[in-house]
Amino acid sequence: MDYKKTGAAQECVTRNIQNFDQNTGNLYETIVILGKRANQISAELKDELQSKISEYSQGPRADSMDDIFENREQIEVAKFYESVPKPSLLAIQELLHDQIYFRDPSKELE
Repeated sequence: MDYKKTGAAQECVTRNIQNFDQNTGNLYETIVILGKRANQISAELKDELQSKISEYSQGPRADSMDDIFENREQIEVAKFYESVPKPSLLAIQELLHDQIYFRDPSKELE
């Protein structure tokens, strides 16, 4: 998923907390859902970044021109991931646009 194009804010924004508990009816339950989704997004971003960085760490090379070119590519990759919004802001964006699926097994048993 391209997290850069989600439209999430880059910085913290003051939000109305009444918009958060519409789906669950409980603000604390919503916060737990947001935390779990933010952890999922963070893990996805970390795996993606590690796979891109592993391409550059394939051992020592003799050509200095290749090293310079790869160094530029590494800097571009780092800049991209620095400009991606934080996972918590991405999770809030998904919640407000009803893009998060969640269920409560204890409520399903009743």
